[in-house]
Amino acid sequence: MHEGPHAPIILTALLGGEDQAWFEALRRAHFPAERNQLDAHLTMFHHLPPAIAPELKRRLVEATRGVPAPAARVAGLVSLGRGVAYRIDCQELAAIRADLADAFAPLLMPQDKQGWRAHVTVQNKVEPAAAKALLAELQAGFVARPIRIAGLESWWYRGGPWEALSRHMFA
Repeated sequence: MHEGPHAPIILTALLGGEDQAWFEALRRAHFPAERNQLDAHLTMFHHLPPAIAPELKRRLVEATRGVPAPAARVAGLVSLGRGVAYRIDCQELAAIRADLADAFAPLLMPQDKQGWRAHVTVQNKVEPAAAKALLAELQAGFVARPIRIAGLESWWYRGGPWEALSRHMFA
């Protein structure tokens, strides 16, 4: 369990209300209920060191204040092996993430140093056959669609549900 200022930071993109509701409904329908502890989310960084909180907030304000919401779209489905996610395409979000990754490069964990593939998970931690079946079902009716990225959010991770640290809205 991570306590106080020693808790790592998670950074996510905040989805627009209708898009959040759409992903939530899919997650409720397909994520094992006993393992579904979080709302649907689009993670940008999984584990940033707590000491960078003030600098991270400054950079997030800079990246969002007065900046129009970036154009984004649900572009396809992704197999997670034991789950399914929707792939999100958003060049502006990728650029913000790349800038942050450069700024904090020496502090990043291996998972956050790898290439970033933006996605929202709607199923995870199921048997591979169940994941494969859901992937086929969702692909059969898939149509790419625009979504709204409303802002960026940072969270303290203390071992359970996340605790809000900061929220930064696009114009």
